[in-house]
Amino acid sequence: MDASELHESVRADNDTALSRLGSSKSLYADTGGEMAAGPVLEAAADAEYAAAETFEAWADSEDDPDARESFATTAGEERDHYDAVAAELDAHDPGAVERASGHASAMQQHLRSLDGTAARAGGLLGRLLATEKSKEQLTGFFVGQADPQTAQLFRDLKGDLDDQLERTLDLLDAVCETDEDWDAAKAAADAAIQAAYDEYTEQLEAMGVNPKPVC
Repeated sequence: MDASELHESVRADNDTALSRLGSSKSLYADTGGEMAAGPVLEAAADAEYAAAETFEAWADSEDDPDARESFATTAGEERDHYDAVAAELDAHDPGAVERASGHASAMQQHLRSLDGTAARAGGLLGRLLATEKSKEQLTGFFVGQADPQTAQLFRDLKGDLDDQLERTLDLLDAVCETDEDWDAAKAAADAAIQAAYDEYTEQLEAMGVNPKPVC
């Protein structure tokens, strides 16, 4: 296996979950049903901040120099993303949601539980596939709000994900040397997406909303 094959396998095996995470219900779940610009921006800022914290911790504890550099670069990008989104708000307290709830989002909890380099690289791949869907929804939301400037912000952030993906695929090819490494990466990627999907489902069901599309 190589990284491109892993990428396609993870995307195909999680097609249903990724499709639903890419629906408008995803924003509804993230904001607790508050579909207004402020709550949407706050949820996006919280997600970027949490990701930066996760990848900074990875970089600090990583022994492999290539992986450490990759994680640190991604952490810096996520910090820049947080700053860009938070700048659209009058004020934002980074980490307030985690402090109030006592835990990170389900996907970030999963990512923070990963130890091995191959598993972390796989987890990052899963996070990228899920986040790609989120950025599409955020862009669409602000297009619908007739706010082209903020819509363009999220288009630009989504564009950064292309660089993150290329870097992550290169890292996977570099650190996955055995079948066990590829298996660990695949399991971590699948679990990252599943954690996000399970949380999405639970949030919607708690609000009395059917998480499955109505055909």
